Amino acid sequence: MSAATRHGSAPAAAADGQIIQRLSTLDRFLPLWIGLAMAAGLGLGRVLPGLNTALDAVRIGQTSLPIAIGLLVMMYPVLAKVRYGRLGAVTADRRLLISSLVLNWAVGPAIMFALAWLLLPDQPAYRTGLILIGLARCIAMVLIWNDLACGDREAAAVLVALNSIFQVVAYAALGWFYLHLLPGWLGLPQADLRVSPWTIAQIVAIFLGIPLVAGALSRILGTRLKGVAWYEGSFLPRVGPFALYGLLFTVVVLFALQGDAITSDPLAVVRIAAPLVGYFAIMWGASFLLGRRIGLPYPRTATLAFTAAGNNFELAIAVAIGVFGVTSGEALAGVVGPLIEVPVLVGLVYVSLWGRRRLYPGAGLLHPSSAR
Repeated sequence: MSAATRHGSAPAAAADGQIIQRLSTLDRFLPLWIGLAMAAGLGLGRVLPGLNTALDAVRIGQTSLPIAIGLLVMMYPVLAKVRYGRLGAVTADRRLLISSLVLNWAVGPAIMFALAWLLLPDQPAYRTGLILIGLARCIAMVLIWNDLACGDREAAAVLVALNSIFQVVAYAALGWFYLHLLPGWLGLPQADLRVSPWTIAQIVAIFLGIPLVAGALSRILGTRLKGVAWYEGSFLPRVGPFALYGLLFTVVVLFALQGDAITSDPLAVVRIAAPLVGYFAIMWGASFLLGRRIGLPYPRTATLAFTAAGNNFELAIAVAIGVFGVTSGEALAGVVGPLIEVPVLVGLVYVSLWGRRRLYPGAGLLHPSSAR
């Protein structure tokens, strides 16, 4: 065995140290901050019983206004960082686009359907809520996870846009297939889903369209008026931390809104959480390995994995509430979705960075957070 092989862990350890040192305090302790945000939300919901009603009193469509604000604040800095002039290079990568479409719209819903029926055969409401989550492909928080994992921002923007288009066109049809047609073929109990394409389009327009337009305008106007050096060296570092501020705010509000439901029936939360954890792990792991197998570079492999594993919980919750009611088991499953997704995908960010070091040794050391 060569000396380089025997001491191969030393460069890797040094690389880890460089990455960690370049992280801001906010990024370095992100799992801790998210845990504290969850606890704070639960505490506020219990200490102030009327808080959830107040937070949910004003809505944009079917979504609480505070959650909408948190999501928009969270997404804007990430979309402001996208170099829109490079999108053509992403759309030319057919391996990435085809793999993403297959994973998101064929593999993902099928895996969630299978896990929901295997682990919740006696809970039709929770099962239906999980299937609704599986059909709602991610357009929001995936940009945060992708950015933290050093993924390709331009590729993420393209894949999120594709998911948005497919959601408007296919969500209702897939809901009918997985809740009514396929269970009938398999001799299982059936359910119906009636949701307007307009409702889906409205949610997509709010939570993707607004921050996407704002981010693109920021880059166009900023670079024209002040130059690229000022925009990327001064403006982006100032607005960058607001992505994580928005994420933490959203987590606090979500837990405050649903604190009673979570704490009053913890066993139900555990039962809903089990298939969700399995789903996120299977989708992320299979997608990461597929990206590696088809020869994608690390940034696009990470982007493929996170866009396939994440879900559009805003849409799933809105549909569950609109179709089945705010107190339904379907709505509870929709709410538990992001509460499990956040910590699991934060953990997968660290797994992804570990995979970069082990499987892509030439991928570089600089973490994008250092540009904030």
